[in-house]
Amino acid sequence: MVQQSIIDDLKKSQILDLLEQGKRIDGRAFDEPRKATVEVNAIPKANGSARVRLGDTEALCGVKIQPDRPFPDMGDKGIFICTAELLPLSHPSVETGPPNPDVIELARVVDRGIRESHMVDVAELVIEKDKSVVGVFADIVVVDYDGNLFDACSYAATAALLNSKMPKWEMKDDIPTLVEGEESDLPTTTIPVSITMAKIGNHIVVDPNSDEWACMDSRVTITTDSLGNIVAMQKGGNDGFTVEEIIKCGELSIKAGAQIRETLKNAIKSD
Repeated sequence: MVQQSIIDDLKKSQILDLLEQGKRIDGRAFDEPRKATVEVNAIPKANGSARVRLGDTEALCGVKIQPDRPFPDMGDKGIFICTAELLPLSHPSVETGPPNPDVIELARVVDRGIRESHMVDVAELVIEKDKSVVGVFADIVVVDYDGNLFDACSYAATAALLNSKMPKWEMKDDIPTLVEGEESDLPTTTIPVSITMAKIGNHIVVDPNSDEWACMDSRVTITTDSLGNIVAMQKGGNDGFTVEEIIKCGELSIKAGAQIRETLKNAIKSD
């Protein structure tokens, strides 16, 4: 995700040698994601927010909820949009300026996983059909990079949405007007969880750290919903996957996704 300096041959050889022995450079099992910690209400002035650490990768998401004009062909549905940004302090290679293709892909993968799971019930975000709807904007900032931004950012956005409170508006003189003192939970239907896997040589590992990310041949991110259905998939890297490997990745995403989903649930319950 972040542009890496070329990993030296010695480290790549070490990672491959360890994988051949059934080991990973940080001691995890092949199917074991790093520990995820979730802190909700990390931004008090946001409608919802969460800070997630996945190993040493850290992402912060704030949700803004406000009235908006509906899209021309979707007057009976609200709006959901996700954006992402990497702070220059997150990694030495990150510079200020417009987002590069990797950051654009990051935002789109997170957005697609949430959107295709139908997590946010946009049909419930209508103030007046064809005139005014509710817009939900999830803005993600990467604070620290140590591999696999896809999952860290996805968990931050999902937790922030689950934690969001939606104000109430009503139309007065064709203008959406805030109803003071009334708010409700953002209408959600499921908890999407993405799991990213890297292929290094002939081995597939879950949640690659920065060293594994730098030397992987290909990657795939698979998002599942609360029922274990696969709702979105994104492949990257120069190499490919066999059909058997994709099936294996799907199974890994369901298994690891269930674990992460419980972490997200517990963070919301403890709030």
